[in-house]
Parts: sequence; C-alpha cells; structure tokens
Amino acid sequence: MQSPLLINAVGVAAAGCSMASFIPQAVKVIRERDASAVSFRMYFITVVGFALWTAYGVLLKSWPLVGSNVISLCLAGLILILKLVYPKTAPATAA
Repeated sequence: MQSPLLINAVGVAAAGCSMASFIPQAVKVIRERDASAVSFRMYFITVVGFALWTAYGVLLKSWPLVGSNVISLCLAGLILILKLVYPKTAPATAA
C-alpha cells in the first residue's frame, strides 16, 4: 500500500507540471505578438480536454483536481484566444 503523502506529492507534481507547461508558450506569443507557430487544433483539443477534466473533478468533488485543471484550462484557453487575435505573421518592425 502506497503512502498518502507519496500519492499526494505525485499529484501535486503532476498538476504543477501541467499548469507550468503553458506559461512559456503564452509568454512567447504575448511578447512576439505572433501565434503562427501555435497549432489551433492542438490547443482546441487541449482546452476541451481540460474542460472535461474540470467537469470530472466537479463530479468527483475533487477540488484539487478541479483547481489545477481550471488553471490549465485558463492558460491553454489564453493561448487559443491569442491564436485567434494575433495575425498569422508578426508585424514588421520599423528599421
């Protein structure tokens, strides 16, 4: 039988990685104002997946599952929105 502390530690580490994984992409898109390298389909599916994980957590009344997936949903959703907002290519900079 596994220790509850070990199980919770693995869950926290997994949630932290999931949430943090979107930050570099969001920062890059915001900084460069260019989302041409972002796959719309991939982020759309990711957003739907996080929405479903959030619903699953609500149904289980697992608030850590809900919280981490809501944060990941917001970050992935932000990138998806930026993909729609920014043009295909970055604006030309004045020389």
